[in-house]
Amino acid sequence: MTSPLYDYPGERLGRPATGRGSIGRPGRRIGALFIDYAAATILATAFFGYDQFALPEKAGGTLFAPMIIFAVLQVLFIPTIGGSPGHRILGMRVELVRGGWPGLWRPVVRTALLLVVLPAVIWDADQRGIHDKAAGTVLVRS
Repeated sequence: MTSPLYDYPGERLGRPATGRGSIGRPGRRIGALFIDYAAATILATAFFGYDQFALPEKAGGTLFAPMIIFAVLQVLFIPTIGGSPGHRILGMRVELVRGGWPGLWRPVVRTALLLVVLPAVIWDADQRGIHDKAAGTVLVRS
């Protein structure tokens, strides 16, 4: 969905319509999310004994292990390799709206809002979620 004033998502940000530097589309974003959460679940199972089929009262402290590992992966990899493992595997990177390295605090803000879920599913005309807008970042194709 685009704004009547703009032909494609990211145009008002000075981004190209397609290719390198264009806005990461929903299919890639969702795919990256699944990759990252699957990796977090595998790591939680391997290192903390997380059981996704356990009842909440039996899961104990491991209940939130995948979510915590997911957050650590985001905060660790966005500033170091430009995106989470899922982003990089699917050819995307996180950068500042004006381009460049997102720094160290922006991935923390972005991830905290991503964990709340709602900010990530409310998008503007440029397909940027509230979590990206608050952090001043954009997810683009690499």
